Amino acid sequence: MSDNRNSYESPFCTRYASKEMQYVFSADKKFSTWRRLWVALARGEMKLGLPITQEQVDELEAHIDDINYDVAEAREKEVRHDVMSHVYAYGVQCPKAAGIIHLGATSCYVGDNTDIIIMSDALKIVRKKIINVLANLAKFAEEYKSLPCLAYTHLQPAQPTTIGKRATLWMNELLMDLEEVEYRIANLKLLGQKGTTGTQASFKELFDGDISKIKELENMIAKEMGFEACVPVSGQTYSRKVDSQVLSTLSGIAQSCSKFSNDLRLLQNFEEMAEPFEKKQIGSSAMPYKRNPMRSERITSLARYVMIDSLNPAFTAGTQWFERTLDDSANKRVSVAEAFLGTDAILNIMLNVTDGLEVYPEMIRRRLMTKLPFMATENIMMRATERGGNRQELHEHLREHSHAASYEIRVNGKENDLADRIAADPMFNVTREEIEEFLVPELYVGCAPEQTEEFLNSLIKPLLEKNKDILGEKAELSV
Repeated sequence: MSDNRNSYESPFCTRYASKEMQYVFSADKKFSTWRRLWVALARGEMKLGLPITQEQVDELEAHIDDINYDVAEAREKEVRHDVMSHVYAYGVQCPKAAGIIHLGATSCYVGDNTDIIIMSDALKIVRKKIINVLANLAKFAEEYKSLPCLAYTHLQPAQPTTIGKRATLWMNELLMDLEEVEYRIANLKLLGQKGTTGTQASFKELFDGDISKIKELENMIAKEMGFEACVPVSGQTYSRKVDSQVLSTLSGIAQSCSKFSNDLRLLQNFEEMAEPFEKKQIGSSAMPYKRNPMRSERITSLARYVMIDSLNPAFTAGTQWFERTLDDSANKRVSVAEAFLGTDAILNIMLNVTDGLEVYPEMIRRRLMTKLPFMATENIMMRATERGGNRQELHEHLREHSHAASYEIRVNGKENDLADRIAADPMFNVTREEIEEFLVPELYVGCAPEQTEEFLNSLIKPLLEKNKDILGEKAELSV
């Protein structure tokens, strides 16, 4: 944590987001990328015949990373323009090239192209972390693919599933998010050098009307910066819908992680599963026995922020006038950065939690066995029908016995005695021992183990094998 305690510092930087993601949105990353773009512009213009020398390009390349912030900041106080201040500062370090820096370009050449590059790099970090979360959950699902547990609809006990199958539901949503992330990475395009209103008028002047050279310059810049292409048309800026689409993708990740964290918080209350808890961790300042799911709660909390934050670029995109307005700038530099920092923080916690999930099979079985007699009634009814019973009459008796057993459980706190009630009813013609044959949880999980295996083998394992070079990501959390 910084020693600066008399001014606000973002919790994303002091508590939540990784250094890796913080760097992507740092001043060093931003302004060194501006300089890389100026180098790419100058190199392309030189190759296409403008009066720029290799010596000038070399001089620019030599000073990409040693940014003279003091000069830029002093200049900005005079001219009140951030891009021109950095053009000036770069020129101070590169006197031979000072006259050709930013030639033909407008501020959005460096600003917007850098924003796209930064979002691309940030999405790659997000992608890596999602894949590692999936790796953790895949191991978990494999281990518990056949362990029966109560499933819930409407948060009420329903037909059983398995712990592993439930994990595939979490994984499937993250897999959907990963596909969105990969689509965004693959389809991001640079703005290129479109000029003040997107017409490239200044470059038409520079190249004496040779439009083919303008297109070639754009291709050169895109390739040098690691992109396949630039947007086909634009105003002064790339469409702000791009920011909205990217943050919508991040919102999707937040939604999936929030769903996971809420499920885990409920399961910890049920005492069936729990997030990791260190030996000396304190759960409550007042209640020493407590073990609160604080990591999952933090996921829920940060996810709420990211989901709401994704509305910012949506409103910005919808209120851009004609070729551009500047009501985007202040908003997008906060909303885009913090959406990525928030998503990074969420995935850090996901990495930590999914790497140490605790499962309590005995408690899971105890809760399941409490409800299993109700779930076995259809099988019992079928057996009794085979022995000559009347299905409609058996159904009515089962309804009465079930409600009576439920009453004793809820009102008087007794154990579930439904099996005893059925065995004592001569209409069913079944013994207590025969009923026990139906009280086996594995009989009621359907295809859950096989579905889990198929999901892992067909979708997850190939993904992990393809990305094995980025596996092994860990996350240490701050308080």
